[in-house]
Amino acid sequence: MSFRANSNFGGIPTTHQGYKHNRSMRPNGVDSAAFKEKALRELDRLSNKVDDLTDHPLVQRVKPYVPALSRFFIVATFYEDSFRIISQWSDQVFFLWNYRHLPYFFVVLFLLLVVISMTVGATMLVLRKRLFVATGTLCACIVLQGLVYGLYGASFILRNVSVIGGLLIAFSDSIVQSKTTFGMLPELNNKDGKTRGLILLAGRLLLVVLFITFTFSKNWFTVLLTIIGTICISVGFKTKLASLLLGLILTFYNVTVNNYWFYYSSKRDLLKYEYFQNLSIIGGLLLVVATGAGELSLDEKKKIY
Repeated sequence: MSFRANSNFGGIPTTHQGYKHNRSMRPNGVDSAAFKEKALRELDRLSNKVDDLTDHPLVQRVKPYVPALSRFFIVATFYEDSFRIISQWSDQVFFLWNYRHLPYFFVVLFLLLVVISMTVGATMLVLRKRLFVATGTLCACIVLQGLVYGLYGASFILRNVSVIGGLLIAFSDSIVQSKTTFGMLPELNNKDGKTRGLILLAGRLLLVVLFITFTFSKNWFTVLLTIIGTICISVGFKTKLASLLLGLILTFYNVTVNNYWFYYSSKRDLLKYEYFQNLSIIGGLLLVVATGAGELSLDEKKKIY
């Protein structure tokens, strides 16, 4: 978010009864109800395969470390941005002082405050210490940097909204249902579950905002998968499968498109910024795979009904 050199900035059987028209048939002769049922069965099969992966011995060994790794991915962009401000200190000050016409004293104080806040907040989130303060601090850094640097582009806004979604998901992971209740009242558990569900829902909705841009710049097959995955995550349907799908898509494009390590010009800064922002969103998706969609989701409703 800090200033960068490139700142511009199998066939389904059909039935016929004489010449009677079958209303359930599509014009191409495919039974829509049977087609839908077959598609849902295939989706269930893929979803079950993802769930079965958790039983694999190798996954069981890695599983305890996945949340911590996900949280590190989520805050990676804050570490990168802090390092960028420090390593390009004179450029940052020059831009805000001369181009944004902000007082010199304010610029220096603001940059110092942002670097300290992002570094401390990111570290607290990784270590799961005072997560409410850490999440609020990092979200505030995103908003304040956008205002101070004058970054109002659609791509910047969508990308940072998704990062905030990842932060909310990381915060919701810290909310666990109480193991004990006062006076044997189960409402405490329900309250915790609903709070976590609301935060997870907000996090899921914000997290997938970035993928709106995919509908403008990628091939039709990627767009189709992205739309399906985005809808599934938003409503909490087959959430783990959808999160894994979008995570793989974003990882592929992050490595092949935002490969900043091949560049040594001003373009390197922009690609590096987008790479670490995407890494944060990948961390949020990975955390959803590990924790699930939460109480306010179709996946949870299916368990009840």
